[in-house]
Amino acid sequence: MMDVHLKMNEPDRANRLDEMAQGVIGTPQNRQEGPLKVSGAATYAHEWDVPNQAHGVFVRATAAKGRIRSIDVSAAKAMPGVLDVVTDERLVMNPAQGTANAAPNQPGDEVRYFGQPIALVVAETFEAARHAAQNIKVDIAAEDGVVDLLRAPLEEGDESSDGDLDAAMAAAAFSVDLSFKTPGHAAAAMEPHASIASWDGDALTLRGSYQMLKFNRNELADALGIEPENVTILSPYVGGGFGSKLGIGPEAVAAAIAAKRLGRPVNVTTTRQQEFQQILRRSETEQRIRLAAGADGVLTGIGHEAIVSNAPDEAFSEPVTQATPWLYRGENRVTRERVRRINVTPAGSVRAPGEAVGVPTLEVAMDELAEKLGMDPVELRLLNIPEKEPVTGKPYSSRLHAQCLKAGADRFGWAPGAPKSRREGEWYVGVGVASAARVNMVMEGEARVRLAPDGTATVETDMTDIGTGTYTILAQIAAESLGLPMSAVETRLGDTALPPGPGSGGSWGASTAGSAVFLACRGVREKLAELLGIDETALTLKDGMAISGNRRIALGEVMGGEAITATGHIESGDTSDAVRQASYGAYFCEVGVNAMTGETRVRRMLGAFAAGRILNPKTARSQCLGGMTWGIGIALTEELAHDPRDGHIVNHDLAEYHVPVNADVPQLEVMLLDERDPWACPIQSKGIGELGLCGASGAIINAIYNACGVRVRDWPATPDKIIEHLD
Repeated sequence: MMDVHLKMNEPDRANRLDEMAQGVIGTPQNRQEGPLKVSGAATYAHEWDVPNQAHGVFVRATAAKGRIRSIDVSAAKAMPGVLDVVTDERLVMNPAQGTANAAPNQPGDEVRYFGQPIALVVAETFEAARHAAQNIKVDIAAEDGVVDLLRAPLEEGDESSDGDLDAAMAAAAFSVDLSFKTPGHAAAAMEPHASIASWDGDALTLRGSYQMLKFNRNELADALGIEPENVTILSPYVGGGFGSKLGIGPEAVAAAIAAKRLGRPVNVTTTRQQEFQQILRRSETEQRIRLAAGADGVLTGIGHEAIVSNAPDEAFSEPVTQATPWLYRGENRVTRERVRRINVTPAGSVRAPGEAVGVPTLEVAMDELAEKLGMDPVELRLLNIPEKEPVTGKPYSSRLHAQCLKAGADRFGWAPGAPKSRREGEWYVGVGVASAARVNMVMEGEARVRLAPDGTATVETDMTDIGTGTYTILAQIAAESLGLPMSAVETRLGDTALPPGPGSGGSWGASTAGSAVFLACRGVREKLAELLGIDETALTLKDGMAISGNRRIALGEVMGGEAITATGHIESGDTSDAVRQASYGAYFCEVGVNAMTGETRVRRMLGAFAAGRILNPKTARSQCLGGMTWGIGIALTEELAHDPRDGHIVNHDLAEYHVPVNADVPQLEVMLLDERDPWACPIQSKGIGELGLCGASGAIINAIYNACGVRVRDWPATPDKIIEHLD
């Protein structure tokens, strides 16, 4: 087996995918696993038919802070069908949530938030376990927890400053100094967290719903005190994660402990209410944005300061200001982030952490500055796109920000009038714009490709597909590289026995796992070329044939009946620091605001995006549509509500936590600009999964002002925040 390893220390300008002949890359291929999902044949975590499995339901804390004095399990154990009540101290710990959010595990008796899992009832059926869990008496020595943000201690965090922003604000011909608030958000994935644990001696198999298996394996082993080699995780299909499944959750630890104790498989699946109460949330934010500009509209200063929250001892801090240092020009700059410690559900990565709530507020501030300048908001943004990264002077790897603004404005028909200048019956109608920006990353990942003599290929990696199209994209890369029809390529994912991929998160999945597959295919191609006695660059593969010069030979004949296997291995390198890598876009939307009720309806919305090579326009468009839909939710409906007495989440289900539904989402249009980024990876693609969200809600908030003249700086823009300012 051949190994092909690449560390991205130099830009890859070869554009080898453009030289392939099969013609499937860049085409709108249907999802290979689609028929399995719509027919119910795709097996999700809760659905594995594991014989003799028992069911576990959590007992959860009913205090924001305290110590567990006792848990009375006698009545529960006597109930019909109950097998055991697990009170292992390993259940009472900080949830591991992937390397990006990890906090130290804290076994013991500490209660840190309302709803924290503290015990597990295991029974023959889910219903019996749930009934017993409701009858367990827990004695908690409650302590004074902090659930009110105004009382929460404020810790200093990261701060960066260059030049003198205060002086720039004082000298500016035009400036804005604005405060914003955004609420907490739930990941709200359709599939709840679920794990089925089974043991064979000391070997554990966990069938679960997780995003990053090579990390999850180590996390679970660490929590249980066993070696990672003894852990296998299977997660072939994931019904959405949005950050909530980056790391191993308490359901996996509990299922594994219970299964070991009982000597039989145990299934722990959270209810929807538990899903909201114990799974990581997005932090609420308080933001201050300052912009200073000359009379010509050129920015001379930008300040972006944010306060977020998290539970005590948690390491994660929502990176609200992540895009601010490089999105617009301005030599005088301040970015600052601080954390309030509160006893509520811990915060972590949820749906484009950072830019999802940081870019929209900056974009609203840009609109307010444009109004003061008397300048079109699109023109202000175009004027302030820097040639190099401010302060550092780094070049941009590729940047089609201006092209997205221009192409989007043209397609949308951008022609904003004055606020309240357009009315249709009861509805004020207005338009808004915002930029999109998301950091781009490539992680370490591996993939194995096997070309069989019968002209079929298999792609293998423990990479997961959380609904993003990974199965199809990796098959496209292999089919293109090896000259095979899509039907001849099988992709196997979601098994820790396979080569370790990067996991699904941070929008790095397609570029990293795709590059690993591309490199593995390069190894296969090099072996084929060697068998033909030619250089790999002189080899053309198409429709199962090897073509070189005037020779055309079937692959099986070239291979002599022997399969060829190669492993590709990609790592980030110097290119990640040498240039600023990011994906860009622009949103344009039209809203109606009801003059009588303050209700806002998005009437149409367009997003123009540039994310390097678009591997599959159909799956990429789907990702952008999803991001724009999330943007509608963040702007208009989504808001976690905590009870001020104990911090528990009040709207802890999909009936009361209002994600956008079909009636809220109009016709959305997506434009994908042609781009290549050789600095990003050898297939010149960049992240697109989260890009569709990073700024979207700002365009809607701007459109509300253009429609009815009301500025909303406390999100979401619910009718009560608008109607009091209407005539």
